[in-house]
Amino acid sequence: MTESKPRSVVSTAWLAEHLDSPDIRIVDGSWYLPQMGRDAKAEYRAAHIPGAIFFDIDDIADDASPYPHMLPSAEKFASRVRKLGLGDGNRIVVYDGSGTNISAGRVWWMFRVFGVRDVAVLDGGFRKWQAEGRPVDDRPPFPRERHFTARFDHRLVRDFDQMQANVESRAEQVLDARSSGRFKGIDPEPRAGLKGGHVPGSRNLPHGEIVDASGCLLPTATLKEKFAASGIDLNRPIVATCGSGVSACALALALDVLGHHEVAVYDGSWSEWGARPEARVETG
Repeated sequence: MTESKPRSVVSTAWLAEHLDSPDIRIVDGSWYLPQMGRDAKAEYRAAHIPGAIFFDIDDIADDASPYPHMLPSAEKFASRVRKLGLGDGNRIVVYDGSGTNISAGRVWWMFRVFGVRDVAVLDGGFRKWQAEGRPVDDRPPFPRERHFTARFDHRLVRDFDQMQANVESRAEQVLDARSSGRFKGIDPEPRAGLKGGHVPGSRNLPHGEIVDASGCLLPTATLKEKFAASGIDLNRPIVATCGSGVSACALALALDVLGHHEVAVYDGSWSEWGARPEARVETG
C-alpha cells in the first residue's frame, strides 16, 4: 500500500487503479458533529466510492460508556467488522467526507488498535475523489461475512488513569487536535457540561492545519515543521487527544506518515477529561 507516502496513506489515483483488486476493501468512515448539520449515513446512501461499506463509529463502540464512540471490546469489534465483510487478509482503505481525514483517521486507528496493519486512509477523501470526477455509486454492497482476528494493541490507547499519571510524570508529550480557542478555554465546547481548557502540560496543533486545500496531508517536511512549531519533540513519545477521540487520530495518522507508528490516542479525550471533576485543567 505504498507509493510516494508510507503505507498509512494512499492517493485517489492509487485507489482508482486498484478499485477492482480482490483483496481491497473500501470503508466510508464519515462522521460529523450534530451542529454541522450533515447526515453521514444519508450522504453514503446518496453517493459513495463503488464497493464501499459504511462504518459507523457511534455504533461500533462501547455502549456502556457515558462518553461518545469509545472503543468497543475486541469481541464486539470483530463481530461487527466480520458482518461488514472485513476480515483477515484484506487490504483496507478508509475515507470520509470531511476534507481533513478526521473520522477516517479514527477508523484507521481503530483497526490498528485491533491488530490490523494493512489499513490506509485515502488522501483527500471523498471530496477529492468527487472533484476529480471519479466513479461513485448509490447502491450498497452485500458483503460476505469473513473471519476477523482481533488482537488488542494497548500501546496505541491511553485511558484516564494513565493520563492522570502522565500529568505528573510528563513521560509522554500530549498533543491536542482541537481548535486554539477550545484549547485555551476561550471558545465553548460543542458538548454541554464540559470545562474549558486543556490537559496540563499539553501542546496544541489543530487537525485542520496538517492538510492542504484539497484535504491531502501536507508534505512530510512541512508536517515536521508543524509538529516542531507546536512544541513537540519527534524523538519522544506522544499521546494525541482532542474533543472525543476522533480528530486526535488525524494527528496520529500524520505522525505515522512521519515514521512514528506507536503514537497513542487518549480515547476519552476532552469529553472525559473536561467532565471529570478530579481532572486538573490549564487555560490560556
